[in-house]
Parts: sequence; C-alpha cells; structure tokens
Amino acid sequence: MRAAVLTTPNTPITFIDDHPEPTVDEGEELIDVTACGVCHSDLHVADGEVPSPMPLIMGHEVTGVHAELGPVMVYAPWGCRTCEQCDAGLEMLCPDAAEAGIFADGGYAERMKVPDRRYLASLGDLDPVSAAPLACGGLTAYRAVGHGIDDLRSVSASGKQARAVVIGAGGLGQFGIRYLRLLTDAHITAVDLSPDKQATARDIGAHEAVGPDADIEPADVIIDFLGAEATLTLAAQKVRRRGRVVVVGLYGGRIPWGFGAVPHEARLQSSVWGSRSQLDELLDLAHREDITQAVEALPLDQAQTAHDRLRSGDLKGRLVLTT
Repeated sequence: MRAAVLTTPNTPITFIDDHPEPTVDEGEELIDVTACGVCHSDLHVADGEVPSPMPLIMGHEVTGVHAELGPVMVYAPWGCRTCEQCDAGLEMLCPDAAEAGIFADGGYAERMKVPDRRYLASLGDLDPVSAAPLACGGLTAYRAVGHGIDDLRSVSASGKQARAVVIGAGGLGQFGIRYLRLLTDAHITAVDLSPDKQATARDIGAHEAVGPDADIEPADVIIDFLGAEATLTLAAQKVRRRGRVVVVGLYGGRIPWGFGAVPHEARLQSSVWGSRSQLDELLDLAHREDITQAVEALPLDQAQTAHDRLRSGDLKGRLVLTT
C-alpha cells in the first residue's frame, strides 16, 4: 500500500509506494482510509517533541470505509481499556494511551489498523474529506467549550449577559466560536493578532474580534487555544471572579497561580482531546448544523508539502490528505 512515513524526527516525510499492509489480529479492525486531516500535533511529532516510535505512519484525523460499518471516523486516543480513566470513558486521559498517528500507525496511508471496533464512529452521509478535521481539531474544541457550557448558561439564566472569550482564532478557535454560538447565548469575543483571522472569526459568529492589546471586558469563560505565557496572562487578567479559564494550546506557557494571583475562585484547567461519547455527540451536531471548516485536499504523496504549508501558515482552512 502507499503510505507517508516519518522515519526520523526533523527529517522530511518519506512517501512509500509499497509499504507493508497492516496485519489484523482477532478483535482488531481494518479500514480503507479516505482522508486524513493534517494537525499541528503532527508537527510536534515531526519535530521530535513527542517520544513517538519510529518509523511511524502519522495522522490521527482519519475517515475511511469499514467493510461492515461503511463510512466511519476513527476515534484516535486509544487507551489501555483497563485503568480508571478508561473505565470512565475518558481514554484520552489514559496514562498508557497509544494515540493513532502519534504512538501507533495512523492515517497517512491507504489502509489503517484499529485495535477495536469501539473506536469506529459512523460517519453517515457526512462528507469524509471536510469532516476529517472533526476527529481531533473539532473534537478538542468541542470538549473545551463543553467545560464552560453550564457556566455560561447559568449566567444567561440569571438574566445577565454571559461573556466568552476565545483566544486564538485559528483552526481550533474557529471550531470553538461556532460551538459557542450554536450552544450558548454568550457574547463572544475572539482575540487574535491576525486581522484576517479576526475577520474570519466575525464571519463565523464572534460578536467582536480584536487584537490582544484591546480593552477586553472580563468574561465568564475564556478558552485559550494557544497556551503561551502571554495568552495565559491575558486570560488570568480578564476572567471574572468565579469564572473559568480552559487551556487547550500546547505553546508551553506558565503563569503564577495562588491566592491573589488570579481573581477570587476563578478556575483554571486544561482540556485534552475529547471522549468517545463526545465524538458521537459532535457527529450528531454535524448532521444538524454546518460546523465544518473549509478544507483543501492534497494527495497523500504531498504529506511533506502539507506539513510545510501548515508550519508557514500558508492556508486559509484545514489541509486534508486524501488517498
């Protein structure tokens, strides 16, 4: 089969025409890959920032076709299935997880092995190319927004104007804006350095979109899709008392925390990927509402080009590799 393989960190992806087919044991599943989104997490793997085994078929935003189930989306955070987190349905928090495309072969290939049928979600009539980024980018933003949904609804129910701030209006932030607009009555402020991304944020539902130096009104929920020191500092400054800051981004920022360092009883938390049940919820939402983003499809043999373009920011939507 054809596959795009990372053989060593910080080297170009190698395209192989005759890569060995995956072997499937009892209980495992095989899919024909249709599309695989290209995600910033892939760049962390390519840069060696994640201790991934090599050589590795990357890619974790995967749609494909299963012989019995038909069109499917792969739930990529594969847990050990025996720990407390897995028992609670939170395999993305499993300390021994083996995420597809990160610690196990993923979707930059014509076929892909999946360890259990539970990780295959029915895609129905959703377009498999435009839907592919929902598997990680869309799901990660959905969980992040979900942490603050009850907070925002509670404020709205009290008769006050709930306020949400989305820091970073790139791919994940745009998903977050869409979800907030669909699922809450909150006033949404998007914060981004890029005027183009600010304009996109307004187009998809943000009530206002500004730069980080703007005078931002304190908010009940702030979702930081960057996670840099500057964005975390901004979030800590602008969250209301008893408000919530949800950190998703992987930029590695750190800020002081303790009594008096943040507004009283403000809650600061991280958010990781999303659960298997949340993937079903998200796909149900996608069947009811237009939550997908613009995608540009590239053939599988252009995986390195896709990485280069993602790294440089040379894209307006999401890049998806197709087989």
